[in-house]
Amino acid sequence: MANLTKAELRDGGLMSRWEAVSNKFDTLNDQLTDPEVLSQSALLVSLNKERAELEPIASMFGEYRQVLEELSQSQLMAEDQELDAEMRRLASEEFETLKARREVLEAQVVELLCPEDEGNNKNSFIEIRAGTGGSEAALFAGDLLRMYLKFAESKKLRSELVESSETGIGGIKEAVVLVEGKGAFGFFKYESGVHRVQRVPTTEANGRIHTSTATVAVMPEVEELEVHIDQKDLRIDTYCSSGAGGQSVNTTYSAVRITHIPTGVVVTCQDERSQLKNRTKAMRTLRTRIGDAEREKQEASIAQQRKSQVGSGERSEKIRTYNFPQNRVTDHRIGLTLHKLDRVMEGDLDDLVTALKAQ
Repeated sequence: MANLTKAELRDGGLMSRWEAVSNKFDTLNDQLTDPEVLSQSALLVSLNKERAELEPIASMFGEYRQVLEELSQSQLMAEDQELDAEMRRLASEEFETLKARREVLEAQVVELLCPEDEGNNKNSFIEIRAGTGGSEAALFAGDLLRMYLKFAESKKLRSELVESSETGIGGIKEAVVLVEGKGAFGFFKYESGVHRVQRVPTTEANGRIHTSTATVAVMPEVEELEVHIDQKDLRIDTYCSSGAGGQSVNTTYSAVRITHIPTGVVVTCQDERSQLKNRTKAMRTLRTRIGDAEREKQEASIAQQRKSQVGSGERSEKIRTYNFPQNRVTDHRIGLTLHKLDRVMEGDLDDLVTALKAQ
């Protein structure tokens, strides 16, 4: 089914689109009783998810058809001269009430039929890497990581650190965060690119302002149905985890490294004490990275745009500047400047996200 704009729906495509969604809902109900579908857990989850998304639209369509039928009846009664005046008056009042209800239903379903982007509700992986600027770039990358974690928390999203490589002074060389929940990808997809910071580093003795960068890449999680990974193509190594301490560190082989031999993609995970949990998390990351690589092959123009946004991490490639002395943040893509950097670094990204979506 082709997507229609709100204007196209209001100009005549509403009924046909609405009916098509309702029919699709009925088809999904039939599929979910098929024994062949019930035996495929991944497909079953996918179909149930799609059914849940269509259910409110389909149920409203039933009410809408009932309202149209009652509208027609009340109009006939209001115009029937054989009825007495009181009956015609009551029919006219009912007609106006039903007409108002019809307009409400139409407005509600237009919003439901025109979501911003069907991919916005996918879980997302956020990759943050220190760019130009040495130790200060690593500190800034750590600040961005904390900013995104707080923003995710404010949106009631679940965030989980999948990979991280820390420096000795509280910064990070790189980190990968999985954000899960409704709207996860939609909230973060405009963050891809080079982020530039201007501030006096804690290590600067003379009070000079330094400029450093960090790069951010945001990718939607690839679902199991989208990418097939043959277990024969995997090399799985286990090793002792490393970290600040704890009884399981350097004593149990809980850390996992998975290599996808055909593509050479390697992922590691040692965050959990359980080898099984680390393996599960590593497989999710691997599937997403392979899926992203496939999309890059199939959609060369999109891949080129993504690469050009992140670039090499040089200062001149920035998409956003964080100026601490002036408490200013500027998004260069839309020319928006806000003088509330302190709040932005605490996860208050709503103004930036809203403006980018509008653009």
